[in-house]
Amino acid sequence: MSSPIVTRRGAQQAKIQTRAMVKSMSASTSASAATAANAATGPNAHASAVAGSCGTRKSSPALQEAKRRARNMLKMQSNGLATQLEPVIDIFQNAVNAKSMHRGATALIYDESMSEHCCLWDRTHQERPERFTRTMERCRELNLVERCLQLKSRLATKNEILKLHSMEHYERLERTSGVLNEEAMEELSSHYDAIYIHPSTFKLSLLASGSTIELVDQLLLGKAQNGMAIIRPPGHHAMKAEFNGYCYFNNVALAAQHALDAHQLQRILIIDYDVHHGQGTQRFFYNDSRVLYFSIHRYEHGSFWPNLQESDYHAIGSGSGTGYNFNVPLNAKGMGNGDYLAIFQQLLLPVAMEYQPELIIVSAGYDAALGCPEGEMEVTPACYPHLLNPLLHLANCRVAVVLEGGYCVESLSEGAALTLRALLGDPCPPLVERLKVPSIELRESLLNCIYVHRPYWRCLQLQQTYAATELQSDSATAAQLHVVKRIWLGGPPPEPDQLYPTRGTSAQLAEEVVASNALRLSVLRAETQLAVPAIRVCYAYDAQMLQHFNLHDATHPEQPMRIRQIHQMHEDYQLLGRMHQLTARAATTDEVCLAHTRAHVNSVRRLLGRSVEELQQMGAGYNSVYLHPRTFECATLASGSVLQAVDSVLRGQSRSGICNVRPPGHHAEPDQPHGFCIFNNVAIAAQYAIREYGLERILIVDWDVHHGNGTQHIFEANPKVLYTSIHRYEHGAFFPKGPAGNYDMVGKNAGRGFNVNIPWNKKGMGDLEYALAFQQLILPIAYEFNPQLVLVSAGFDAAIGDPLGGCKVTPEGYGLFTHWLSALAGGRIIVCLEGGYNVNSISYAMTMCTKTLLGDPVPTPQFIPSAQRTATVAFQSCVETLQLCVEQQRQHWKSLVFGCKLPQCVMGENNNEDFLAATMGQLNISNDNALDAAGGDVNQQPDPGQDRPSGSKPKVKALEQQDMFAIYPLKSCPHLSQLRPEKAPKSINTSGVCGDCGSTVENWVCLCCQSIGCGRYINEHMEQHCRSAKHPLVLSFSDLSVWCYECSAYIDHPLLYVYQNLAHLDKFEEPMAWTHGCLQRTDGCYPIQVDPSGGNNQNNNNNDGSSSNSNSNSDGDNCGAGAGGGGVYYIQLERNN
Repeated sequence: MSSPIVTRRGAQQAKIQTRAMVKSMSASTSASAATAANAATGPNAHASAVAGSCGTRKSSPALQEAKRRARNMLKMQSNGLATQLEPVIDIFQNAVNAKSMHRGATALIYDESMSEHCCLWDRTHQERPERFTRTMERCRELNLVERCLQLKSRLATKNEILKLHSMEHYERLERTSGVLNEEAMEELSSHYDAIYIHPSTFKLSLLASGSTIELVDQLLLGKAQNGMAIIRPPGHHAMKAEFNGYCYFNNVALAAQHALDAHQLQRILIIDYDVHHGQGTQRFFYNDSRVLYFSIHRYEHGSFWPNLQESDYHAIGSGSGTGYNFNVPLNAKGMGNGDYLAIFQQLLLPVAMEYQPELIIVSAGYDAALGCPEGEMEVTPACYPHLLNPLLHLANCRVAVVLEGGYCVESLSEGAALTLRALLGDPCPPLVERLKVPSIELRESLLNCIYVHRPYWRCLQLQQTYAATELQSDSATAAQLHVVKRIWLGGPPPEPDQLYPTRGTSAQLAEEVVASNALRLSVLRAETQLAVPAIRVCYAYDAQMLQHFNLHDATHPEQPMRIRQIHQMHEDYQLLGRMHQLTARAATTDEVCLAHTRAHVNSVRRLLGRSVEELQQMGAGYNSVYLHPRTFECATLASGSVLQAVDSVLRGQSRSGICNVRPPGHHAEPDQPHGFCIFNNVAIAAQYAIREYGLERILIVDWDVHHGNGTQHIFEANPKVLYTSIHRYEHGAFFPKGPAGNYDMVGKNAGRGFNVNIPWNKKGMGDLEYALAFQQLILPIAYEFNPQLVLVSAGFDAAIGDPLGGCKVTPEGYGLFTHWLSALAGGRIIVCLEGGYNVNSISYAMTMCTKTLLGDPVPTPQFIPSAQRTATVAFQSCVETLQLCVEQQRQHWKSLVFGCKLPQCVMGENNNEDFLAATMGQLNISNDNALDAAGGDVNQQPDPGQDRPSGSKPKVKALEQQDMFAIYPLKSCPHLSQLRPEKAPKSINTSGVCGDCGSTVENWVCLCCQSIGCGRYINEHMEQHCRSAKHPLVLSFSDLSVWCYECSAYIDHPLLYVYQNLAHLDKFEEPMAWTHGCLQRTDGCYPIQVDPSGGNNQNNNNNDGSSSNSNSNSDGDNCGAGAGGGGVYYIQLERNN
């Protein structure tokens, strides 16, 4: 039996085979070839050829790598460096573990009593029982409930509630239990925003929270794979000690805290796509890196409820939670499927992959759905499964969906039911309406989010950056420069004793709008295809395809063992019995000629009967091709097997297909074989689907490490086929070489724009790089194209361990990519084997693809190892390639609107100007103890900067009394020499407007010339002035801090006191306290280098942007006075009710 691992020697021989090599072959090689030829005429032809390879058997690349590491370890042990090495691991261990992983149950938890909760004094209230009852009815109509593992609902215990909510909050609601006095309950409700209280509210709130905790418990205990809680009342607005927005206890936050405490999880992702910002959930985990909160909500610059500045994009978390809070504010009505899909593809999925959550909880509000009077958005019910689908194979498939809002009963019930259907593993239904281009408002918000989070996430580095001077360039260039802005249109905070209306509060739409939405929803429901075949996967394989092999080199990488080993592994994993076995057939000449010339077909047909020498000579006339007397039979059988899969899928007999076939096909040109390929199997299948089934849109995704030159040439002028290839290119030096695989090859004539090449110019690309290519290019374009069938040219030579590819994609990575593609075309996807020459790699990889299509969980790829601190060369090259591809393809695909340049991020400035002065200054934390809610003292939680790229923002720490935030500035700056305190102005007007645009928001004053300009989130006029005038030092009107543009840091020095005091006098009408460690001088002159003995030694400990507890002022009694030497700016938080 031959080695399952192809040797590098064999691969190299195959690729450089030429006529000269044929003529110079030694006599011994000829003799062995003759022996093989004689053996080929008998039934044991393949066995004879395989036996000839035993003498050249070599160890696998994986074993060689292990030996190399072992040698290095021994060498480094002698130098005392052994502890720095990574452990040697099995690169296929995750795929091995997947053998025992089978599709688990989908849990469903609900309680019929939840329909009791209603508003007694306003029967038209939109948070009404029908939200629950109609949702359950629709789930039963689709026969979903009986397919689920039904969990028993339970009440949350008092201790569980008190993990996040206060005792006073709990007891206040408890006292309403069973109270029938409507007048008293209405009066109590009027003290809270958007609240009504029913005699059953307390019990049902406990039931909703307890059921959510129970669902999470069952997922983490392995009793179910995923699940949904259809519950009410909702919870995500509920704060520590305040009812708010129909919410009483925060169901999702309580479940997350339970997972942190009881199950010791370290990474939980909460996704909140309710149209209202879940400020309650945000506040509970704002300081906690263990919970990443991601909210998509209507905002309209603060004019939409709950009207909070903390709901804007710049609220990114604080303390150890900095960078773990994402807000995507939607500043316009009418956003739809294209907008929401863009958010998931461009931001949420990349961050989720990098975060690698252990659990995903979805706060599933359906008030962004079409027809909801609250949201006034246009997300169709069938879009929700597409939003959920890419998440289902993250977090080891542990996904809990928890119902929040949604007030159009028709769209709510349909959206929730289709969500449960997706959890059960049914294909995402095709979207009936064509996607609209992401709106300008969405693009602005999404780019703002990416900008403020770039310092913390490697995956958000895909946009290029620009300097402020580029804004003055020509209009065409400036149009691609994104200007980060913040606009506040919300009103003042409510008064402490404000009463809220309790009747007639439900949103209303005009009658004609209601009728139009109802008609549209009716059409969508009628045209959405939900019927799916019972058979999940059909399987094409025939042992006759083993008869094609190299007669002259038994170690050739394209060997029969490739498909035999894949088939064997499918049997070992017990997958064959779960699939429909297709009967292989040979493609007819007419079918093959759909993609090839008849002359080419006839030339291959005539191979039968040729001598070994003739076959060798003919093969040498092509590029990297060998021929065999049975080549025509095997090649037509391979093509015909793929056609069988196409028939099975398009006739509705199977949902998807796996084609374990050879010889491969994507290099085969219309008129000749090429690169191990004889006939182009996938191209023939696409043409066949067009001819026989009248398809108009077919997507081909080619992830073979080599560019599929043949497929590209066959379809480059055909707009019915979108060909997308992701391949190693090396600037044209990698096989098949030449410019055809470059990013600027976009198709010809009518097919222009329907050819998408993603060329890697460095080796070493892995799961992360391929996943980013899918999210930034392949999936956005594919959704816009809206294919009716997806064909995957599944070469696995980019897999880890392949001798030719030099890339590092894991088997579980291929499984994930297959899962993402299966959301397209109603799940009609066919995966067809192309290349891949490490037989172990391709066997595991194809097996993971099959398991994915069968609905089994596969291990989540580890996208960024924890030990990998800096970006690799491969990742940097990946970013460059994706930038070029987006720039090229955005001319043809309207969904690619996020390739704008972002401002260069000066770390620290926007932390003060925006994050602290604006966000935290307005943060509504009434009745909330966010720090306690996060699970303890922020100072004792791990510093996220330890696992982040260098250059993070200055450390922000909440002090013990939680009324202050501290920023540690530099204690000296060389640019202080430009200041002349003795020539300081007599006053500073802190109400002054920007001299360029008249803005009154977040302005700064130049300390050199007293010019006033707006900050970077307005129009950046102060930065532009300072850069051009070379005046680096500026003072903020918001908090009187001083920033140096040249040092990119805050400055705290006695020289600055005279300026800060003038601003303080103007703003507060009293002098500013002296807080510096040295004595105050009457002339205002101090040495620039401050004496360390004066208590100004913090800078020595904080050059890396971190701060030690010994330097942080945590004494709540002294913080206002700046005890400890005056090295800290203190900002008082406003507590607004």
